[in-house]
Amino acid sequence: MDHPSTFDLNKKYVRIMEEQSNGLVLFEFSVGEPEMMVELVMPKPAFAEFCEKNQVIFLTNNPAPSTDSASNSDWNWRLSDATNQRFRDPT
Repeated sequence: MDHPSTFDLNKKYVRIMEEQSNGLVLFEFSVGEPEMMVELVMPKPAFAEFCEKNQVIFLTNNPAPSTDSASNSDWNWRLSDATNQRFRDPT
C-alpha cells in the first residue's frame, strides 16, 4: 500500500532554544519535518534575516520526551546539552 509522502521541502521550522545577552540566538532549524533538526547560532539581526528568507514556521513547544527506551538512552541528547553536563565514561 503506497502512502503519499508528507515530507515537504518548502516547510522550514525554527525552535528558539536561547537568546543570549551577547546578542546571539541559539536555535534548532529543520526542513520538511520538525523532528529532524540541526542546532545553529547566529547574531540576532542575521537570525531575523534567515527566518524571513526561509519563511520559517516557529515552533514554541519543546518536543515531548519519548517513552521508547531506546530513545531515552545515552544517545538521546542535543549538542547544546554538552555545554551543560559532563558525559560519563561508560566503563
